[in-house]
Amino acid sequence: MSKPSVSSPLWRLTAARVQLFFREPAVVFWTLGFPIVLTVAFGVAFRSRPPDPIAAAVEVGAGADALRAALASAPDVTVSILSPAEARAALRVGRVAIVVRHGNPRTYAFDPTRPESRLARAVIDDVLQRADGRRDPAAVAEVRITEPGARYVDFLVPGLIGFNLMVASMWVVAFGIVENRQKNQLKRLMATPMKRSQFLLSFVAMRMLLIALELAVLLALARLVFEVPLRGSLWLLVAISVLGALAFSGIGLLLAARARTTQTVSGLINAVTIPMWLLGGVFFSRSQFPDAVQPVITALPLTAVNDALRAVMNEGAGPSAVAPQAILLAAFAVLSFGAALKLFRWS
Repeated sequence: MSKPSVSSPLWRLTAARVQLFFREPAVVFWTLGFPIVLTVAFGVAFRSRPPDPIAAAVEVGAGADALRAALASAPDVTVSILSPAEARAALRVGRVAIVVRHGNPRTYAFDPTRPESRLARAVIDDVLQRADGRRDPAAVAEVRITEPGARYVDFLVPGLIGFNLMVASMWVVAFGIVENRQKNQLKRLMATPMKRSQFLLSFVAMRMLLIALELAVLLALARLVFEVPLRGSLWLLVAISVLGALAFSGIGLLLAARARTTQTVSGLINAVTIPMWLLGGVFFSRSQFPDAVQPVITALPLTAVNDALRAVMNEGAGPSAVAPQAILLAAFAVLSFGAALKLFRWS
């Protein structure tokens, strides 16, 4: 089959889509600027820094001053003496992680469902036991390792890339089609020799052309500002991103195939993207969800994109390691585009 010429409807429509994209400042911002703002905000908020000190309270009473003095000697503990009512209130709202009561036995009040409280219990008990004269029976040594790849920003950047691929692809594609339909522009295009497949592919082709710019901006920012590593192949990262954009663009085409108003397609996009955003591991690990829903989460295209991008960037994974995610994304791209082509109507 011969390659389409630059005068073919597909290439002309693609060029028009790209020009229209850059003529809309709001679209450019939400596609390119917003991910940068998110990356900078979260990167600064969770940058590498010493851990916050543990906030503890000692209840007023005999021995309270001695307990406070012992805890104050630890550099990673802040301590205050409070009345029982004040201590309970501070623990309830999270101002302190643990409350210590003097007595025999000494009492620790803390919330075991809060990770910081469990950590506080271990640290506070260790400090006080040592102040009471405890000595460890075996000597130990510490090797503290902090390097790029294990920080929150290293987890966040691949998730933001996947999130951006999903949001930009689905909104730009679906919203653009429905907006053209609502303005009766599709009826004019229907009278031309252009095929439905060429019209739909022009939106996908436009997204493919913009991916390089989006990836370059995010990866350069992550590398230069936050030293986020890329341990795997750049070309594999690009390939996964392209597959992700194809899958999300296909879903966007499917959602817009019959929608007649921008309000309708907006609701459909939100119904699809919000669950993936919450479950797909953008801002926190999907392992936080119960095991019963993990198969559903694994089958989501955003999960596949995020898992594959993190494997390539942080672990240096090769093609075989991300093959399951790539196959899933390719299946979503083919099936959604085929369904969209079958269901699409000009009017």
